[in-house]
Order: sequence, then structure tokens, then C-alpha cells
Amino acid sequence: MTRAVIAEDEPLLRDALKRLLGDAWPELDVVAECEDGAEALEAIAAQQPDVAFLDIRMPGLNGLEVAAAAATASPATQVVFTTAYDQYAIDAFERGAIDYLLKPIAAERLAATVERLQRRVTAGQTAHGDLALLLRELAQGGALTAAAPPLTWITAGTGRETRLIMVDDVAYFRADHKYTVAVTAEGEALLRKPIRELLEQLDPAAFKQIHRSTIVNLKAIAAIVRDDSGKGTVRLRQRPETLTVSQPFMALFRNM
Repeated sequence: MTRAVIAEDEPLLRDALKRLLGDAWPELDVVAECEDGAEALEAIAAQQPDVAFLDIRMPGLNGLEVAAAAATASPATQVVFTTAYDQYAIDAFERGAIDYLLKPIAAERLAATVERLQRRVTAGQTAHGDLALLLRELAQGGALTAAAPPLTWITAGTGRETRLIMVDDVAYFRADHKYTVAVTAEGEALLRKPIRELLEQLDPAAFKQIHRSTIVNLKAIAAIVRDDSGKGTVRLRQRPETLTVSQPFMALFRNM
């Protein structure tokens, strides 16, 4: 049976896509449903699905970044992007021969995509297109620009005190149940928001997710070391502890 991962941060859209796929491709087994890019990348690495349906704009890693990393983590996985972008982005997808579904997803368009995917899966073909080139082109056209400017400062609690912390001073963020811990050179402070919500507000050029529960400031990294299993370890400039980079996320650091 053909296996698939769906990544979409809007529950209603995720359910709708799964329902449409059930009609268009009854034999498809959806083995994971994900609500952000980190969860999607880890699911693809663990499940090695035949197909991944990736929303472009997700918290943390966007769909293009997930696909680029998944090319290493699960090379045989076919990728289909779901997008609500304008014609500029659609033209970029088509020039790269990248499969995409425009939101709201039409049953007829999905049926045509499913037919192409079935042929590729049967033939054992790999995904088409240069994802790195596509990512650059979309970024240059503004398609991946955040709707709001990234955070420059945060308020966080340390005991009975509430501190004002510049985001640039944070070495890394660590999930702590439904809250997030901000770690600076001086110590730790608690943010009363989940790490997934924080991801949507950080500058993706300055902060990278290296694990589902960890976001690191690139300026705070002294070195990245890869072990024989493919996992990585981040050494920090002003902190004694090291951070684990889970294996699927190491692909994001290939050019560093």
C-alpha cells in the first residue's frame, strides 16, 4: 500500500485534504498528520513515506525547507506542495516541474496530481525540480516573507521578576511543556507561550530549529559536530552545554 504524510498547520484544511485524498486515492495510507515543519520532517524521516503533502507556509521550517531536508532523510519520497500563493509563485513551481495544489484544493486538480504520483511511485522515480533554486526564487519574489516583522524583544519571567530580553541575546529556546525557556549567556527565563507559536514570530534567517523542542540562534553557534550516526551536536559560544541536532535536521546545515 502507498503511504503518505500530510503536513498542514490548519486542522480544517488538513482534514479536508485527507478527506479528498480518501476519495481520489482510496489505497493511500496516511501514516502521519503534522501541524508544523519540524514534526513533518521527523515524520518523513521515521516513516519513509512514498508521498508527502507539504503546506508551504508552516511554523518554523516551511514546506520547501522540509522538502530540501527530506531529500536526504527520505530520498524516494515524492513531494507535493499545497499553497495559496499568487501567480508569481505558481509560475516558479511550474518552471521547476514541482507538483503543487492551489488552495482551496479542487477535486479535479487533486485527481490529476494523484495520477502523476501513482505513475512515479510505480516507476520508482524521485521528486522533480531543484528545490534549492525554487526556494531562492520564491524568497526573492517575496513569497516567503513573513506577514509581520520578526520579534526584536520578548518579555520573560525569572522568579517574581519579568525581564525584557532582546531576541538577539538569546542563545537558544527550549520547549518546556506548554511554555518556552529562553536561554541567554546570563541564564534562563520562562516565556508563557509554546515554542510552536514562538517559531512563527522569529526571523527564520537568524533562528533555526534543530529539534522539535529546540531553536538555536545561529549567531550563538561556535561549531557543529556530526557523529557516525548522522546526528549532530551544537557547541555554543557563551554557554557550556551542547545541543543535540536530530538527524533529519542536519541536512539544514549542509552549507554552514
